[in-house]
Amino acid sequence: MHLDDRDLTLLELLQQDCRMSNADLAERAGLSASSCWRRIRALEESGLIRRYGAQLALEKLGLGFHAIVHVQLTRHDPEKLKDFIRVIGERREVLECYATTGQADYHLRVLVEDIAAHNRFLEEVLFRIEAVAGAQTNVILKEVKRADLVALR
Repeated sequence: MHLDDRDLTLLELLQQDCRMSNADLAERAGLSASSCWRRIRALEESGLIRRYGAQLALEKLGLGFHAIVHVQLTRHDPEKLKDFIRVIGERREVLECYATTGQADYHLRVLVEDIAAHNRFLEEVLFRIEAVAGAQTNVILKEVKRADLVALR
């Protein structure tokens, strides 16, 4: 899909405030309301816009323990790896999971209520997955930068 400057403007505006009305989006992008609606619909249908959402104040929800867990696997047996990916994909504590190069095979971003909940996740979930050889947790002490907006230009 070819994106022009107006498409990029719409994507930037939607990242900033996905609840902005079509009329406001159209005005800020220099489009008619109908043209704006068609462009956004095309961006959605192409899969470029996957979903819309809200950014939550996690601490107000009682989610105060945030960590990166570096996971090492025993070996890369395809069936055991599938099981690892399935279990991790089902867990609400795991916000993100990345397969990476380096010492750890996977990096998980984990968010739970407190250290006790994190220990339960490790003992009752992660360490019971057959493919997991070990894990190291780095507790997030302070968020220095979190980029929720993707720079398009």
